[in-house]
Amino acid sequence: MKQLLTGNEAVARGAWEAGVLYASGYPGTPSTEILENLIKYSGVYSEWAPNEKVALESVIGASFAGARSLATMKHVGLNVAADPLFTLAYTGVNGGLVIISADDPGLHSSQDEQDNRHYARSARVAMLEPSDSQEAKDFMKTAFALSEKYDMPILYRMTTRVCHSKSIVDISEGRTEVPLVPYEKKDKFNPVPEISKKLHSKVERNIKALEEYSNSTELNYIEWGSKKTGIIAAGAAFQYAKEVFGDNASYLKLGFTYPLPMEKIKAFAKEVDELIVVEELDPVMEIEIKAAGIKCTGKDKIPREGELNPDILREALLSTKHQTIDVSDIQTAKRPPVLCAGCPHRGFFQELGKLKDIITVSDIGCYGLAPKDIAICMGGGFSVAHGAQKVFSLSGSSKRCVGIMGDSTFFHSGMTSMLEAVYNNSSVLLVVLDNRITGMTGHQQNPGSGFNLKEEPTNLTNIAEVAKALGVKHIRVINPLDLKEVRETLQWGLSFTDPAVIITRYPCALKKYSADDKSEFGTLHSVCRVDVDKCIGCKACVKTGCPAILFDPSTKKASIDTAQCTGCTVCAQVCPKNAIVKEER
Repeated sequence: MKQLLTGNEAVARGAWEAGVLYASGYPGTPSTEILENLIKYSGVYSEWAPNEKVALESVIGASFAGARSLATMKHVGLNVAADPLFTLAYTGVNGGLVIISADDPGLHSSQDEQDNRHYARSARVAMLEPSDSQEAKDFMKTAFALSEKYDMPILYRMTTRVCHSKSIVDISEGRTEVPLVPYEKKDKFNPVPEISKKLHSKVERNIKALEEYSNSTELNYIEWGSKKTGIIAAGAAFQYAKEVFGDNASYLKLGFTYPLPMEKIKAFAKEVDELIVVEELDPVMEIEIKAAGIKCTGKDKIPREGELNPDILREALLSTKHQTIDVSDIQTAKRPPVLCAGCPHRGFFQELGKLKDIITVSDIGCYGLAPKDIAICMGGGFSVAHGAQKVFSLSGSSKRCVGIMGDSTFFHSGMTSMLEAVYNNSSVLLVVLDNRITGMTGHQQNPGSGFNLKEEPTNLTNIAEVAKALGVKHIRVINPLDLKEVRETLQWGLSFTDPAVIITRYPCALKKYSADDKSEFGTLHSVCRVDVDKCIGCKACVKTGCPAILFDPSTKKASIDTAQCTGCTVCAQVCPKNAIVKEER
């Protein structure tokens, strides 16, 4: 039986077929849908973790207990999980363990383009890279078998295009039930220095053995065409190269990419007139191939930045352009990303933006679309703000820092950064924008939502109580759509010389309301309408940035798209003429 699957759907299917028993991860585009699809299969326990580090740590525990286990995350998530990864490379596994790293060339939904192939080399663990959905499924079985055979975790690198593109997949095979590997106490599970010295030697022996495997495995194969040009590629880059060159080149297609099959590469290079290494982002393979004394071309022609595609390769390597339809810039509307209509964050930022001498330190999430001064990484909203505030205070500056993050980010890595500010008695103002869900990545549950990955009711963690337990003395929970309350609370929070915490609590405008949401916040049965007779065309409502608000320059009147409007009333509260009224749908 065959189905059209995305790479993420295929990975989930492959993990299930491989007998995975335990899976954990943190939602992050482009990896999110892997666990969302894995929960559809019986026989697998899947969960969202508060962050990638604890996801991998729990997966390590499951592996040591004997189960085939899977951790999923996007590329920057592996930075968070790097600590256990490097130790795991030494300890090895019990049940097979695979770590999905979904990289994002092209920055479709990320703050950087880091190339996580470097992690395999640095941590000294094997890496597989599928190039389509069929391989995404099939390679999972190989990855778990290799993990158990060579006693090491396997890094499984996906990219946005492989994760989200669809191709035909044969799913005729069923699940292979893999019995638990019996747990035994072993020195390797306790990597104190004396033991780790021996474990490091084991890692190097394994890498050497995997070099031999890399040269013999069918995951790395040659497709012969014209021998004038030879192309080495992996992942999506292989598909792009095939589309550009077709039969006018020969290909060494790599699925097992670390360690590289250097003997096979040398043999392939001798058969072709010109060798080209096609890879996205960094010249990872190219550097190793050149270091082995093999002459090749790569990043001297192919861009090092951004996602590749056939058109880029065609122009870079063949100096030709693919004929296509020219689209006029006039026909393409250029719209910056904005907060959704009815977003509860809009009211808070509306009032925060009016304050003077304020440095806004945001985090990674929907609120990153609002005006801000600084943003670094998940969990950094509070700690970066704390560090900046300390310097401003020490220098006698009147500037005040406001650290901002969402509820899911608070649980991810914001609790420790809040503790940093409390422990060091910072005068920073800390704000948790609690929209009751993990918004940016597609509405996944988190410890504050009251539901788990399977939408089953679970323990709910109260953010205000956590802040109090961490030692915060000044805490307020407010409705961010009440501008008067926001304004007064901001002044309250900035009046202290020790940390104050504001929690804005209101559901995401796109969230499916739970029974508790309906009880606490009501239902979305209202819209706002502009009374054109009262509207003076001042654009105060337009300046809120709500995409549901339109302005007609010919009549100099505002109007509201009721299909988008949720009746949040932020526009009504800023209107100086009370020209916007709230009505039932």
